[in-house]
Amino acid sequence: MELDKQFLLGIYEKMVRIRKFELKVEELHTQSILPGLKHLYIGEEAVAVGVTSCLRDDDYIGSTHRGHGHLIAKGGDMKLMMAELYGKKTGYCKGKGGSMHIADFNLGILGANGIVAANIPIVGGAALSIKMRGTNQVAVSFFGDGGANEGLFHEGANLASVWKLPAIFVCENNQYAISTSQLKATAIPDIAQRAKAYDIPGHLVDGMDVLAVYNAAKKAVKRAREGEGPSLIECKTYRFRGHYVGEGSRTFTYRSKTDLKKWQERCPITRFGDILLREGFLTDDVIDDINRKIDEKIDEAVRFADESPYPAPENALEDLFVEEGTS
Repeated sequence: MELDKQFLLGIYEKMVRIRKFELKVEELHTQSILPGLKHLYIGEEAVAVGVTSCLRDDDYIGSTHRGHGHLIAKGGDMKLMMAELYGKKTGYCKGKGGSMHIADFNLGILGANGIVAANIPIVGGAALSIKMRGTNQVAVSFFGDGGANEGLFHEGANLASVWKLPAIFVCENNQYAISTSQLKATAIPDIAQRAKAYDIPGHLVDGMDVLAVYNAAKKAVKRAREGEGPSLIECKTYRFRGHYVGEGSRTFTYRSKTDLKKWQERCPITRFGDILLREGFLTDDVIDDINRKIDEKIDEAVRFADESPYPAPENALEDLFVEEGTS
């Protein structure tokens, strides 16, 4: 294995961190502690970690309604994330954005977005700014199979190709747009095929294999930094939970327990952990230590959020854009 041991352990730790954070969010939401809707990233960890492991701190990402994993993988602070989920003043967006709109411009996180495919033109704008400023950064857009059927995707991919922008389009194909199978909504079996229409590379990868994602992303990042333009990466993956927390038995009215079990047997964390164990990079003691430290950090994040104040009503319009002449 050519990659550095510490780098590989860092990849493993990030995937575990995402999984544990999401499990805690699920627990808190089920207990009616967290308000609003929560869309979990459980099962898809290899995509966010594989892609962001190729990025610099000053590179940009645009995220989706299912964005906790992207934010953590890019270096997001779990304390500030948890406080935002609680709706607290100390959260990333001062409690006003919630789960689907977390941003941290200092980390290149341009914001999660609750509107399907809406981050694609935002990332396109960031990529255009990179080219105009000559900063050698890249901008990555994460979106789902449903987002790939939106006009925003086609417009964004076309302009990025025409202008040779340093953009990377990452389709997290988790097989379902809410409850609609990709096979019923898309005329082609692989969304990566659409890259041909825009004369850009299209990479089809196993989204449950973090190194496969990393290798594809590394090629796309290299191409973007060298001024050769955008790429499309389709990661075949699967969400282990419902579309949102609380979906319950409805999950199995549109997908089968058999399919879920098959995908769970390909868990990206277990698969990568097994590789590191075989290579001697990971031991049971190290796994226990990683789990313990992450659990402590998550407990700390929950305490921070729980003890933080709510935003004051009189500050409701602070940091918001209000068009002149309106109230």
